[in-house]
Amino acid sequence: MARVLILALLSASLSACGGLVPGGEPPRQASVSHSPALLPKQPEARRCLADLGQARAAFTPLPDQYYGAGCTTLGTVRLASLRSDDAVLGLSNLGPVTCPLAETFAGWARFGVDRAAQQVLGSPVVRIETMGSYNCRNVAGSTRRSAHATASAIDVSGFVLADGRRITIRGDWQSQSPKVRQFLTVVHASACKRFGTVLGPAYNAAHFDHLHVELSGRALCR
Repeated sequence: MARVLILALLSASLSACGGLVPGGEPPRQASVSHSPALLPKQPEARRCLADLGQARAAFTPLPDQYYGAGCTTLGTVRLASLRSDDAVLGLSNLGPVTCPLAETFAGWARFGVDRAAQQVLGSPVVRIETMGSYNCRNVAGSTRRSAHATASAIDVSGFVLADGRRITIRGDWQSQSPKVRQFLTVVHASACKRFGTVLGPAYNAAHFDHLHVELSGRALCR
C-alpha cells in the first residue's frame, strides 16, 4: 500500500513535467520508472522531484550509480528542457545532475537568465548551452575530486536567443557590446545569489569559456 501511495504521489506531482518544445511538438512528460530502484526513499528526495515537476521541467529520474574512486551519480535526473515564464528552454550537452542542483538551475534559468535576456537584450532565451555536468575528474591542478564527479556541478557555456543571437562566455565575456556585457554580468550575479560556488573567466584560465555553478561552497563568486 505504501508503495502504491508513493507511486501515486509521484505520478501526480510530475504530471506538469512536460511543455511545448520548439517546432510545436506535443508536450513532453517526464519519464518516471516504477522500478523500486528509481523510487526515492527519502521524503526530501520525493519532495525535490515534485518541486522540479512544479517548475514544469521535463526530466527523467536516473538510477543511483557508484563508479568508484569517489565518483557517483546519486539522486540524479536527466533534464530534457526547462521552462521560462511562457516558453520552453532547451538544453544542450547536459548529463546527469543531482535533483537539488536541477531545481536550483531551473529557477536560475527562468528568473536569472531568461528575464535578464528579455530586459537587457530585448529577446528571450530559447536554449542554454552547457559543457556538461557529470565527469569523474579532479579539480584542475589539484588532487581533490571536482563537484562534477558527483553530478553536483554544471558548466554553462552560452545562451541562444529567440532572435537568433548566440551569446557565449568564451566569445562575449569581453564583448564590445555594452548590452551583451551587461547581460552576462547580470546572469553571473544572479547565479551567485542561488548557487554556493560560481566560477567564471575572472576566476582563472581554466574557466575562460564557461560559468561553473554548483550548490556546495560558501558563497564563492568569481
